[in-house]
Amino acid sequence: MGSDTIADIITSIRNADMYRKSVVRVASTNISQSIVKILLREGFIENVRKHRENHKYFLVLTLRHRRKRPYRNLLNLKRISRPGLRIYSNYQGIPRILGGMGVVILSTSRGIMTDREARLERIGGEILCYIW
Repeated sequence: MGSDTIADIITSIRNADMYRKSVVRVASTNISQSIVKILLREGFIENVRKHRENHKYFLVLTLRHRRKRPYRNLLNLKRISRPGLRIYSNYQGIPRILGGMGVVILSTSRGIMTDREARLERIGGEILCYIW
């Protein structure tokens, strides 16, 4: 794992989805727990449980897979803001992914939230990733 924990989480989930793995293990941090909670609430993953191994905590994610079309991925995740180039937006400039079908995850002053929640609360923040 590198220094960018959000990119590590996204890459682990994307790789597991691409190779049709049903379970992914990611490091448990406050940011990863918030992102996984959003993924669970939005229906991109089925289940989450916390696992302890050698005095370290991990999140074990159960991915949701489609039965039809085995060549297509269910999850498309893209990291936007990264340590070398931070991307910020006010609530009016938050992009809509697939006309509102996708989800933008933002880090705001009130915590990590989706684009819909940020627009309702009228706050902007750092755009972490896109999910569609």
